[in-house]
This record gives sequence, structure tokens and C-alpha cells, in this order.
Amino acid sequence: MDRKAELGAFLRSRRARLSPEEAGLPRFGGRRRVPGLRREELARLAGVSTDYYVRLEQGRADNVSDEVVAAVAAALRLDGPERAHLHRLVRGAPARPAGSAGPAAPQTVRPGLRRLLESMPGTPACVLGRRTDILAWNPLYAALFTDLDALPAERRNKLWLLFTHPQWRDRFADPEAKAACLTSFFRLERGRHPDDPGYDALVAELSAQSPRFRALWAEHEVCDSTHGSWTLRHPAVGEVTLAYETLRLPDDPDQLLITYTTEPASPSESALRALAPPLPVDA
Repeated sequence: MDRKAELGAFLRSRRARLSPEEAGLPRFGGRRRVPGLRREELARLAGVSTDYYVRLEQGRADNVSDEVVAAVAAALRLDGPERAHLHRLVRGAPARPAGSAGPAAPQTVRPGLRRLLESMPGTPACVLGRRTDILAWNPLYAALFTDLDALPAERRNKLWLLFTHPQWRDRFADPEAKAACLTSFFRLERGRHPDDPGYDALVAELSAQSPRFRALWAEHEVCDSTHGSWTLRHPAVGEVTLAYETLRLPDDPDQLLITYTTEPASPSESALRALAPPLPVDA
């Protein structure tokens, strides 16, 4: 990832979405040539010179202070994930351990975590890795979405499936909202791994395959999708509304355990129970 180019594009996209009125500035003159705030307006709000802000947006302010970064973030009204993303773009992600240069090693899921997935037959769950790779899942998760065992290992990837696999996309009652959410989460994760070429390779592949992905990627949105809900439309059981929780493993922050639950005694609970594989009968 070209961190300086990414920094400039991110700052420009954040300026473009904020109008002078929203920022508390008077609007002078007639038609504006740029959407949102001008550079000089953003600099005034952040309390820095226009030249200093221009150098930051161009990736040339290597010694910018944390106070200036915080002031720019406040002026742009960035939320928590956006602030973290901006800080990584300015400072760079934490250095990887010595001897770990080059592509990251393939991820593996420890046996205890696989047993945890298997111990929840009534709860769809998966383990997500870097680049939104689906590393492990239980049968009910596959029953909800698709037979992941039938896919090549390199295509067991949430972002790829959402933009190229019609069955996966059609599961969502609001696929556009899901696409925007997952793309912004992927950009946030990419900022955490600027030296992993796999992220940029996936972006290039999807940009060539999907005009919708190209459009969303150009928006430079970021979010940390830790919890929420999605409504699925399953051909066998109809609509299922699922609340999800995303838990980052404390000893491996590049792996996420994602679980899905339904409201008790709801139609969604009944639908999910109908999809669940039968429990083994004790001998």
C-alpha cells in the first residue's frame, strides 16, 4: 500500500463530504469548484497554516505532531475508526516482529477454536482472518450461506463472495448496505496491514471484476463492524434476522470469531432451528 497516496485520498474524501455549513463556516461566493471544504477552510478549522495542511495531504509532513493529527480529525468530524485509520496512515502501522518481513505466513485456526465452533450446533459461527478470509466455520453457518467446502480455498473470502458469488450476495435482504459495510471494514483492516500485498491483490482483482466494488472503494469509507444485525433471505426458510457479535482473539488480533443469534421465540429463531443439522443420537 502506498501510504502517502492513501493518506491524501482519505483526507480529500473526508473534506468532500463536509460542507462549510456543517463545519460552522460561512459560505461565500457563488458556485464552488470543489465539493465540501476547501483546503484553506479545513486548515483554518484545524488551526494550522494552509501550506502545512497541504503538505500533510500530500504526504510530506513527516514530523506532524499528534496534536495536529487530532485537530485535523476533529475538524473533519471523524469517528473512532476513522481517527484510528488516519493515525495509521500518518504514522504507519506498528512494526511487525523482526524476521517477519515479506508476505505474512498462512493463518491457521487452533484446534480449541475449531472445537468451540463445533460445540455450537445451533449458532452460526465462523472465524475470519486477514483480508476477510473465512478460515473456519460450523455447519449451520454453511447452511445459511453456501457450501464453503465446495469452493476453492482461495475463494473462501467474504469480500470476494459478496461481489462475485450471486448466491452469497442474494442471501442479504439489503445487499447494497452489506457491500458498503464490508468494503469499509476491509479498508480499515488494510490500514492495519500496509505491508501485506494480499490486500492490494484482492482490491485489484475485485476492481477488475466488479464495478460496484470499484465505486465503493473510491469512497474511502472505513468502519469497524463489531456488532449489528442483518436480515437474510434463505430459499428454504424465508427471512432470518440475525444479530452478530465480532470478537477479536486476544492472542491473535488477526483472527475474528463471529457469531450470529436470533431473538428468542421469534420467527427467525424457528427458521434458524429448521436449518440446524440434527443432533447426534447417543448410543
